[in-house]
Amino acid sequence: MPVPPWLESLLSAAFFTVCRTHGDAARGECNMYCLDCKGDAFCFYCRSSKHKDHQVIQIRRSSYHDVVRVTEIQKVLDISGVQTYVINSARVLFLNERPQPKSGKGVAHICEICGRSLLDPFRFCSLGCKLVGVRRNGNASFSLEAKNEVLMDRSRREGSMSKEEEELREGSPQDIYLPTPPPPPSNARRRKGIPHRAPFGS
Repeated sequence: MPVPPWLESLLSAAFFTVCRTHGDAARGECNMYCLDCKGDAFCFYCRSSKHKDHQVIQIRRSSYHDVVRVTEIQKVLDISGVQTYVINSARVLFLNERPQPKSGKGVAHICEICGRSLLDPFRFCSLGCKLVGVRRNGNASFSLEAKNEVLMDRSRREGSMSKEEEELREGSPQDIYLPTPPPPPSNARRRKGIPHRAPFGS
């Protein structure tokens, strides 16, 4: 299945609301999402009581927009093609499209779906835009299995190189073990001449 069943509900979930059960607690804001239950967002205390052995990801916030750490989401989703950013020393990506005025001229990279300017040559600005791209074009995928097949195919192709190609890549043995030429003769002992003292003034 190219789109996991929990992705749409993750993208439409309301995060950072106050938990109805633990609203008075210090960590009572709803910034967790369970991939197994596919329900609403919940807080830290709900996780320990109701989602103990489930796959849970934590949502964070940057400039009033929801983000998820790459290290968490890439375990369950192929995020290739989505622009990532470093925020507070962690690499993250945005869940949904962020409205932006029309990009000016000279912008090198833009999102295929919403036209947002991007820092690097990626196709999408967020998971939401990639979802639209997968549905619209079908030439992108969220499936980790498909990604792994591409990586395995690439390693098979590299593994079937001819012996000549391998030697060119690694350097042929006869090139590595050539004897080193002797050092040039040293001129350290040659004198420049007899030293003379400077004459004293009278």
